[in-house]
Amino acid sequence: MNDLTVESVGKMAHKDMDGLIQTMMVLEQADCPVFHYFNDGVYIREARFPAGAFVVGHTHRYEQLNIFVQGKGKFIDPAGGFKIMSAPMTFVGPPGRKAVYVLEDIIWQNAFPNPDNEHDIEKLEARWLEETLYFEAFKETKMLLSLDDDYEKMLVDIGMTAEEVSEYSNIDFDLVPFPKNWESHVAVRKSPIHGKGLFAEANISQGSLICPARINGRRTPAGRYTNHSGAPNAVATRIFGDDLGWVALRDIHGRRGGFNGEEITVDYRQVREVAV
Repeated sequence: MNDLTVESVGKMAHKDMDGLIQTMMVLEQADCPVFHYFNDGVYIREARFPAGAFVVGHTHRYEQLNIFVQGKGKFIDPAGGFKIMSAPMTFVGPPGRKAVYVLEDIIWQNAFPNPDNEHDIEKLEARWLEETLYFEAFKETKMLLSLDDDYEKMLVDIGMTAEEVSEYSNIDFDLVPFPKNWESHVAVRKSPIHGKGLFAEANISQGSLICPARINGRRTPAGRYTNHSGAPNAVATRIFGDDLGWVALRDIHGRRGGFNGEEITVDYRQVREVAV
């Protein structure tokens, strides 16, 4: 964007932010990975924005601690115009939405109290953030494009019924959390395929280990929630002894704009062969 375009976008943002979001959603979206970090009683949500992008954040329901780690941007000033802000800085922000034209690559963190040590990203984001209804509907439409019809054939191939697969999937007694060096890169979210699924929060390169799915005979959230596809973007592999992990079959996109990253899928037939 040139300065004139940035100023025009800023004026539109002050006049009609939801209208601006609708306009922006049909344009090419920038890669904006989000990482999640947890400690006892604390949840940190880290977003990264590339230089040259115009970014509109979700609405914060309450005051929040902001940690501006890196970068520089022209932020929309609620009073009118822009305000230049540069890292590093830390401050408490009011409820509401932030919008910024990114001058230098930004790393931005929000720290939230998490007294129940919740790790479900959907629940945490619903607690602290609010999306516009138009945005949610548009995102749901985009997600539905990922559906395929191989599930029934897969059930026949492995000799199980849908009820048997569902019953196994719903067993939670053997679940273990992701090791801390993995939990920030993927997230469990509502899936258009079935129930909940595993989503990439950042770009994943072809051939990369995405995350562990089974550790010491117990499933991680990846082993519990990853959905089936006849054209999967990941494959199961042995990583240490009997431990299983997902490896990317192709490049997988993380978050773009505010849209969730791609859902990570595997072929249950191939997983079954490797897991035995």
